[in-house]
Order: sequence, then structure tokens, then C-alpha cells
Amino acid sequence: MGSNIHRPGPETLAAAGQLIRDGQLVAFPTETVYGLGADATNSMAVAGIFAAKGRPRFNPLIVHVPDLAAAQKLGVFSPMAKHLAAAFWPGPLTLVVTRVAGSPISDLVSAGLPTLALRVTSNPIAQALLRAADRPLAAPSANRSGHVSATRAEHVAADLADSVAMILDDGATTHGLESAIVDATGDTIVLLRPGAIPIEALESITGTTIARAKGHASQPTAPGQLESHYAPRAAIRLNAASVEMGEALLAFGPAPLAATGPSFNLSRRGDLIEAAINLFSALRTLDASGAAAIAVMPIPNEGLGEAINDRLARAAAPRA
Repeated sequence: MGSNIHRPGPETLAAAGQLIRDGQLVAFPTETVYGLGADATNSMAVAGIFAAKGRPRFNPLIVHVPDLAAAQKLGVFSPMAKHLAAAFWPGPLTLVVTRVAGSPISDLVSAGLPTLALRVTSNPIAQALLRAADRPLAAPSANRSGHVSATRAEHVAADLADSVAMILDDGATTHGLESAIVDATGDTIVLLRPGAIPIEALESITGTTIARAKGHASQPTAPGQLESHYAPRAAIRLNAASVEMGEALLAFGPAPLAATGPSFNLSRRGDLIEAAINLFSALRTLDASGAAAIAVMPIPNEGLGEAINDRLARAAAPRA
């Protein structure tokens, strides 16, 4: 265990809260992936997130708050936004809403946009950190920009090392995919990023068909929209029907392809929930094998499969 990785207890959480108030970075678990947290009202602290990750400053950040009441102090919530928050908060849903006038949140967080991406996590350690810090937390995923997201504390340490003052270790995350993000600024909800809540579940609450955002790679309105993202070192080859020499295999289902090199089956029983949980850890494991490329078997594009395929498509995109 790295020297800055700590199991969360009362004293550790109090110290982590003080680090946040002092403008330092603290990595913490959520139910989706690990986040890299800083005081969202402190521009210097927020700038530290971009520096640590090597993240483009035009790519906005999610702000974590403890509950809907705290969120409503920062953003304007339409009746539909409140409806979605009531249904899915705390949980893996991020709502993009209009900033309130005089918002204390740093402009760096929203990349100059008139909106904020807000989330209430269900992870008890994250909630305890929010209470200890007494600050809204700007927190993208705790990994190098464009790299595979972190679902364990050791993933954070491998990517960010001493850039983080403290890493709170709560073991593996429970969902393994980032939150779904929806634009809730108007009367019509738009899915900006598929995530741990399938679009079908969102539509069952809204009672409407939710449109999917199209193309924000160069000017993202929410995190996770860059064309190349979530990428390991190895090249990614999608919808593979066979495994070529020198490739590792990312398999799915009870009939994996024949492979002579490293392989990882996201779910032998074809369970998309299990596959989502395993995705980022599997990519990191196969990448560490030294394979030049990873062949990925087809994954159904339904339910959580849409979010899994979104991440894989971005991982396979041409690298900057």
C-alpha cells in the first residue's frame, strides 16, 4: 500500500477534510469510479486537478455535493431536474443545470460554461469526506487524462502518485462505470454521457424518449465527451471475431474466442452489470501484460452495454 493510501476512519477523514480546505487534492471512492477531489470554490485547487491529470481546461468537471438542498444552492433545478434527482439521488446520475447567479463555484470547474454538472454520490466515504471538508468537491475520475478510469485505490496511485495528498481506500467500486450525465437545463432532457444508469431507466422516470447528444469532442459540455478517452497504452480493436498474434483478449459471454495470450472475460454468463463492474480493471490488467493490442469481443448495445460500448469506442479512437 502506497504511503498516501489510507483506509478511511474518523481521524483520516478529518485530516482529508482539512487537506481539501487547505487547497490540496484528495482521491476518494464513489459508487462509480474513484474521484480526484478539490475544493470547487478554490480556483487554485481546481487548477491543481487539471495539472495533476494533464486534463484540457476546456473539459468541465463534475461537482459533488451531499444532497439536493446543497445542489439547489449552486444550480437552477427545473421540475424535471428535481424529479430525476428525487428518483436517482444519491446515486450515479449527474445533472447539468444552469448556474445560479453569484455561484461560489470556480469558473474553471465549468470551463467557462453557464452550467454546472452536479452529483450526489451514495458512497458513504465520499459523503463523509463532503461533511468533513464542508465544501462542494470538484472531482473528475482519479486517473491521467484520457487514460483508463480508476476503480481501485492502487489504480489512482499508479496514475497520479505524489500529485495527490491523500487517497482514501474503500476497495473496488460497486458500479465500475462513471455516472450517466444528462442536460437538465431545459424542458427536454438530453443524455450527454451514458453511464451506470441505463437510458431505459431514465426514460421510465421521465416518461419520454431521451435524445442523445451529438458530437462535442472539441467543445465538450460535460465530462467524458472527448473522442479519445478511457484509453490504455495498448491499441483497442473492437468487435473482434478472432484474436491476432500478439493481441490480448477482452472477452464477453460463455463462448470466448480462442486466445494464446492474456485474456479477461468481463462476464462469462453474459451479465452486463458484471461486465460494467469489471471493464476498467480488465483494461488495466490486460494493458499491464505488455500486449501491443487488445481484441474486444462484441458486447450487446442495450442497457449498460451502451455505456460499456461508449467507453470502448473512445478507448479505441485515434490518440492525440
